[in-house]
Amino acid sequence: MRRAHIRGLAVAVAVTTAATGLAGTAFADSATGADQVSVSSSTAESVVEAARTAAFAHASATGVSQGDELHAQDVLVDPEGARHVRFVRTHQGMAVLGGDLVVHLTKKLSYDGVTRAADHKVRATARAAKLTAGQAEAKAASVAKGDAGSAHLVVDARDGASALAYEVRVTDSSTTEAGSRTVVIDALTGKVRSNTPDTDEFLSPQLIDTLRERGETLDPETGIGSESAGTGTPATGLTPNSAAVRYPVRATGTGRSLFAGKVTLTTTKTGPGKYLLKDPSRYGTETRDARGQEADSFSDGKKFTSTTNKWGNGATSSRASAAVDAQYGVAETLDFYKQTFGRKGIKNNGKAARAMVHWGNKVGNAFWDSRCGCMLYGDGDGEWFNKPLVVLDVTGHELTHGVVDATAKLEPTRVDARGNQYGEPGSLNESLADIFGSNVEFTAKNAKNPPNYLLGEKLGLDQGFLRRLDKPSLDVLEGAIDYWAPSTYDAEVHAGSGVSSHAYYLLAEGSGRKTIGSVTYNSPTYDGRSVTGIGRSKATKIYYRALTRYMVSTTDFHDARVATLKAAKALYGLNSTEYKAVNRSWAAVNVTAANTPAARH
Repeated sequence: MRRAHIRGLAVAVAVTTAATGLAGTAFADSATGADQVSVSSSTAESVVEAARTAAFAHASATGVSQGDELHAQDVLVDPEGARHVRFVRTHQGMAVLGGDLVVHLTKKLSYDGVTRAADHKVRATARAAKLTAGQAEAKAASVAKGDAGSAHLVVDARDGASALAYEVRVTDSSTTEAGSRTVVIDALTGKVRSNTPDTDEFLSPQLIDTLRERGETLDPETGIGSESAGTGTPATGLTPNSAAVRYPVRATGTGRSLFAGKVTLTTTKTGPGKYLLKDPSRYGTETRDARGQEADSFSDGKKFTSTTNKWGNGATSSRASAAVDAQYGVAETLDFYKQTFGRKGIKNNGKAARAMVHWGNKVGNAFWDSRCGCMLYGDGDGEWFNKPLVVLDVTGHELTHGVVDATAKLEPTRVDARGNQYGEPGSLNESLADIFGSNVEFTAKNAKNPPNYLLGEKLGLDQGFLRRLDKPSLDVLEGAIDYWAPSTYDAEVHAGSGVSSHAYYLLAEGSGRKTIGSVTYNSPTYDGRSVTGIGRSKATKIYYRALTRYMVSTTDFHDARVATLKAAKALYGLNSTEYKAVNRSWAAVNVTAANTPAARH
């Protein structure tokens, strides 16, 4: 699962600059596989200014109004020439929740359309709050059962509203496994408008309850790291004459993981016979030991060091074994995004991704924490979940939530008291995490973790996997669905994710029975008509282009159909086989132009 994007808006506004809104933004190199071309800062500024001007000039289409300010989060320049600027919004100085939009420009910087979250003009229904900030903080602390921080006025434009509200972060919450939540309180009525966990839990509360009711433990097989897999090499520094080395330097070590076999790790040599589990070739990506604490900051974790540059023993008896899996999984995920799309890091800013293992006391889950910018892995609760969830596709899935959070910020439409999330935008978020998480396996090409269209196949579940893309309904644990129906709009997000995951699989591989690697698939269609796939590479490029250009926080499945069609048109042309296949793949899961809901919920 994932956190809602409402906190990210406030953060984004805080870090932007008045001139461009792009402080710290990095642009991808125009290398092989890059989905965007690099531009200079001055070019980025001119694109942002053109997009901002266009947004106000076309206010009837973009929904911006007097009192709004647009703050750029991202600028993407397509190899084909189009420009796209993603904005968050403030209204009279207050962050607008659900006010995000993407302005599209031609190569000559003329207006070429908009993708917007709010389909109405955003004006706060009241200019003055009836609740004080202190009252909002007390209400948030009571609801989330923790310690409230400062309350800040915002405009809540989600679900068609324009409500004046307070946003409050609550730490040490006893209602969520990873400790903090963000609560939005109506500034007039005191009503709780949303109460959302700040972390993305891999295992939902509903799934955990289901496993316990079935008496099923999650106890994946480990110890395979004692066997050779991958391309492990002897530990070395890069400079043979150690006397002449100026530390720190890049080094190559080996790790014996719990799930991925023996793997090569790029590490940092800090001195003679001193190594740190930190990868200078991937932006300084590092894994640390949380030592059983619910660490809020990466700096609270203990560094993993070695005198031999050999890490772990393939079993949980070594604290470094889980760290090997984590570091390897993060590295492979970063490589997938860079090699496939030219993306530099999770936020495309050339900065490190980080992980902490042994997080918390008896925590049977794994999380993406966007505030920390970290993957957090518990060791299991010792009863139902007996191993750390440091599996490769789990890491790829969770880090993809970070990518979504840095782009479309897809959020659920509601969250229940247990923390279960519902609604199509949240389902689409989960689906994209499964899609790209599975692709990480294909990029890694690890014989000990063979690639497939299954997620969580190494978790030791009775059904043999957690979710699968070809026929999602084979997942009985979460009740995943194969086809869209009006009721899908309020489905639990992991169940609902099946709709777009199924569409993606059909686009990549087509319908019917086939064996890929060691797995047999048999993908059905809603209308019984066959679908011919265009290949995983093209399908993945289309979905990434759609995510980064044409999706916003409220994108549902019908919007996603439009987004992927626009992406296919940009990449391959309106009359291309690829464009037609995208349309057909969505029809095969019952998402069509004809059954688009007249009014969104």
